[in-house]
Amino acid sequence: MSNCRKRLPRLNATRLAFAWLIAILGMLPGATQGWGQPSDQAGGENGASTSTPLPADAQTAAAGPRVDINNFDFSPMSLAIAAGTRVTWTNHDDIPHTVVSSDNPPLFKSPPLDTDDAFSVTFTKPGTYAYFCSVHPKMVGTIIVRAK
Repeated sequence: MSNCRKRLPRLNATRLAFAWLIAILGMLPGATQGWGQPSDQAGGENGASTSTPLPADAQTAAAGPRVDINNFDFSPMSLAIAAGTRVTWTNHDDIPHTVVSSDNPPLFKSPPLDTDDAFSVTFTKPGTYAYFCSVHPKMVGTIIVRAK
């Protein structure tokens, strides 16, 4: 007799742990409140307004400079732009990453971005905007916004 049991693809322990963590965090009340949504001051005092995450097929339609997330790095790590420019981050890694401003409270904060997901922010005021991945805090980057 043959064994009719189907073989399921194996998930490595890290991917499984991330999947459980994201599922559990998503169940908490208010866990995603504010993610990908403009803040009360969007485009005003804080100088940055966010847009909802872009689906994978919309990433090609995103205009403006791009920051790629590859091998646990933001590339480029530093980007200089003019005020009013929209920047789009795209995750090319096979595990989730986030894009969160270093300000307290954060001026922008993406939800966890899966492979090929994208997130955009329009920077309206000159200044230096540091950001990081909240899942991997050693991943950091900077957006330098110059007056038009």
